[in-house]
Amino acid sequence: MTYQLHIGDRTFSSWSLRGWLMLKKFGLPFQEHMVGLYSGTMKDDLAHLEPARTVPVLQTAEGAVLTDSLAMAETLAERHPDAGLYPVEPAARALARSMVAEMHSSFHALRQDCPMILRHRLTRFSPAQSVQNDLERIFDLWSLAKDRFGSDGPWLFGNYSLADVFYAPVAMRITAYGLPAAPRWQTYIAQHLKDPDFLHWRSEAMKESHEPWPYPSDLETRPWPDEIAS
Repeated sequence: MTYQLHIGDRTFSSWSLRGWLMLKKFGLPFQEHMVGLYSGTMKDDLAHLEPARTVPVLQTAEGAVLTDSLAMAETLAERHPDAGLYPVEPAARALARSMVAEMHSSFHALRQDCPMILRHRLTRFSPAQSVQNDLERIFDLWSLAKDRFGSDGPWLFGNYSLADVFYAPVAMRITAYGLPAAPRWQTYIAQHLKDPDFLHWRSEAMKESHEPWPYPSDLETRPWPDEIAS
């Protein structure tokens, strides 16, 4: 039951990171294929995967094509009920599913103003109020999960789940742009940054070349943190 996962540039494609993590973190077998998201070849690269137009794209062993990350998540949870993609306890599962859906459909200011960048961090970035509002909502959701269901582990629901998959790029955005986060959430973000699978993803991202750089900025840059204590 090997899946075929089609992803875009690792440096920038937050949705590709989600698609990759939802397979990698739960031990589901897959082969990955790079798509020219920023090189301009994406349409041709995905032509055989109708109706795909964006990344990630997941193809099952039976040939079914999933063209949306939320559809991928729900299908994988359905096909692998014992893999732990969602929490087992019904109330926790309901909240995790709701948080995944809200991440999928919301937080447009954060996405627009702070595209995911894994190459470096930016200095003196000043977030708009709309970005701060998005962060406040995200932190409220994180608090709800941790306070109700996450006391027995480092992740939002204790054990790693699809909620952590979907909010992983938020952790990267907070890191890259120096967005304000309470110490509690800095600890949670550190869990993502030191996760071995994410470190592998980023090491592969560092091999990419982008000319011209798709997100030019006048802000100075500083290195990505090698290690953050939890």
